[in-house]
Amino acid sequence: MRKAQSIAARKEQHWAWLMVAPTIIGLLVLNYYPLIETFILSFSKTKTFGASTFNGIDNYIQMFQSPEFWKATWNTILFCILTVPVGIILAIYFLPMVCAPAAIAMVWRWMFNGEYGIINQILGTKISWLTDPKTAIVACAIVAIWSSIGYDAVLLLSGLQNISKSYYEAARIDGAGRIKQFFSITLPMISPTLFVTLIMRMMASLKVYDLIY
Repeated sequence: MRKAQSIAARKEQHWAWLMVAPTIIGLLVLNYYPLIETFILSFSKTKTFGASTFNGIDNYIQMFQSPEFWKATWNTILFCILTVPVGIILAIYFLPMVCAPAAIAMVWRWMFNGEYGIINQILGTKISWLTDPKTAIVACAIVAIWSSIGYDAVLLLSGLQNISKSYYEAARIDGAGRIKQFFSITLPMISPTLFVTLIMRMMASLKVYDLIY
């Protein structure tokens, strides 16, 4: 009996591995292999037609000594600071809206146009939103916040729906107002979802490319 159960268990394991094999192969080929290859190439000097030679840590020395690297790093951190907190706060109140990043960038590029953009027309100004270094990162941050609100709102909405109404009923009986309920019930109960949303939004902000491009 035990032998038959053991054989059945092995068959189930074989089928389980067979079912997850495509995903594992995809992760190895599309994620882990490029990661390892990129790490190796970071210590190499690439020549024409893809040829490369080992270069040690010279690439990293040049990178850390480059003013452009530190400027780009600061811009990335600033973009993250501008988009993550505001995006998560607004996601609590706004309805979901999901659009393709390329389409979003093209529409807002027209809206932020310094000559005939609708934003300047509404404000009665002639600000060069996308060509002035002082306003370009702010304009990109606004677009990033607007485009990510819907996805974050879905995550936070799922967290809010999991909070039992009995907590609020008990709080009202004890005389707690809406502000007290928010900080004592809503915020602590939604903190796991809020943490996940925060991490995901920080990851998206730190690796942003298409919108900036």
